[in-house]
Amino acid sequence: MKRRIFTKIALLFSLSSVALFASWALSTRPIQINILMPAPFAESTTDLVQQFNKDHHGRIQLRVTRGPLETEAVSDLAISSLLLGKSPFDALLIDVTWLPKYAAAGWLIPLDPWIDQQKIDSIAPGAMLGNNFDGKLYRWPLVADMGLLYWRTDLMNKPPRTPEELIKVSLKLQKEGRVANGYVWQGRQYEGLSCVFLEVLDGFGGQWLEPETDNVGLDSSASLKAASWLRELILSGASPKAVINYAENEALQAFKSGDVALMRNWPYAWGELQKPNSDVRGNVGVTTMVASAGNRSTSTLGSWGFSILKGSSNPQAAAEAIAFLTSTSAQKTLFLNESYTPTKVELFKDQELLSKSQILPELAKALESTDERPSTPLYAQISDVLQRNLSSILTGQSIVSDAMANAQANTEKILMAARETK
Repeated sequence: MKRRIFTKIALLFSLSSVALFASWALSTRPIQINILMPAPFAESTTDLVQQFNKDHHGRIQLRVTRGPLETEAVSDLAISSLLLGKSPFDALLIDVTWLPKYAAAGWLIPLDPWIDQQKIDSIAPGAMLGNNFDGKLYRWPLVADMGLLYWRTDLMNKPPRTPEELIKVSLKLQKEGRVANGYVWQGRQYEGLSCVFLEVLDGFGGQWLEPETDNVGLDSSASLKAASWLRELILSGASPKAVINYAENEALQAFKSGDVALMRNWPYAWGELQKPNSDVRGNVGVTTMVASAGNRSTSTLGSWGFSILKGSSNPQAAAEAIAFLTSTSAQKTLFLNESYTPTKVELFKDQELLSKSQILPELAKALESTDERPSTPLYAQISDVLQRNLSSILTGQSIVSDAMANAQANTEKILMAARETK
């Protein structure tokens, strides 16, 4: 009898020990955090992720899901997972234009509990654009990105500052036989064309969409001038006809070969132009886009930043991972290794960075004059409308006034339809 009782007690003790051990094992298992990033960023942050996991060993395990190379495909992947229910991702590296759509759909967690005013003040003002929606902070910038005008310092003493000067300089250099082409930019029918147009539109004093009223300005005199100038670039020969098929890489390769005097592109291009295989290495300067007299020169804000998805089981741990990946040291590493523009004010004055990159002061200036694309959940639709009509102008299928009137009308229809469904 005593033996039976002892056996039962031993069994209960054994079961309790197993349960306690299992509970302890679960409690000490690292919190798993998964961030979805476009392929280039997933590759660029590999060392940082490894360092984070080393520093947080036993507490948080960060994993990055390498998304597609095409950025819109990354958004499609994220949205599909969100619509299916519980997303496997805790956070997402998000393009600045996606934020209104995601926030309006209720897919994001506000970051305000983890980001205080001191942290906000440490970010360059231009890099803080596009991170808020309806008064809440939903996105924290990883890198700044802005459109730049690249110019050949061996061909001109200073870059052109007005639209007229740009065409004049381009044609002069071609006539002298110093370059085959004057100016290359992103003229293909895709998002890059919208970015190009926004900078030119600002330069003529126009506005795509007024933030407070949602008034559309695509048929304004400034908008007509902007679209006409883009067409004139091709008709005059200042830009090659092939520019209507150019995205960022095509423009970069043309400029890199030494056959072009001027190029519109993003900061990443600087690093490519300094490589040994670049024919313009050491002969390139950067500035902001040209503007007509009395109007400001601006740069379209690109920018990628982190957002925490509402379905995350561990938003606190996700916030810790985001803080690490966007820290001063992390941004410094990304600038030195990948030419990614930092967002923190202090880094634009960092002596080590200044000694290794002459472009940093110009990036700071460009970041002070950035302009964001319309902040609306309907951005993808209205950008598509603009791209289609601009493309019809550039290819000679439509005259400027007709195409921009069509862009105005269709954009207004999209916005009105959205208001009626609310």
